[in-house]
Amino acid sequence: MPSRFGKKDSRKQKGAAAEELAAAALVEKGYRILDRNWRCRFGELDIVAEIGATLVIIEVRSRSGTTSFGTPSESVNARKMIQVRNTAQQYVHQKRHHERSVRFDVISIILGADLTAVSMEHIENAF
Repeated sequence: MPSRFGKKDSRKQKGAAAEELAAAALVEKGYRILDRNWRCRFGELDIVAEIGATLVIIEVRSRSGTTSFGTPSESVNARKMIQVRNTAQQYVHQKRHHERSVRFDVISIILGADLTAVSMEHIENAF
């Protein structure tokens, strides 16, 4: 009998796979990963990285196989942007990064059935 939590577990697996792919792509581009899945009472930051003197907050979005419901990046709505900004503000305060410029990026990934990237798009200064 399948677990009633199967879909949620599958979604978590897909999210973790997408974040792993995104982090690897960022490192390959010369970014240094500072934190992953950083949480506070305002929410969670998927990836916090730096490139040069810039602190980069990356929201990772993924979809499986199809874009019939829109691209993954299109799922970053105004509410999500506000949540990420508020969470980032807390991160900057706690980690004492007050003097750094902060950029918000989105990495959009279409996953294949084997959880590999069919396509990946890195949108810098997404919001």
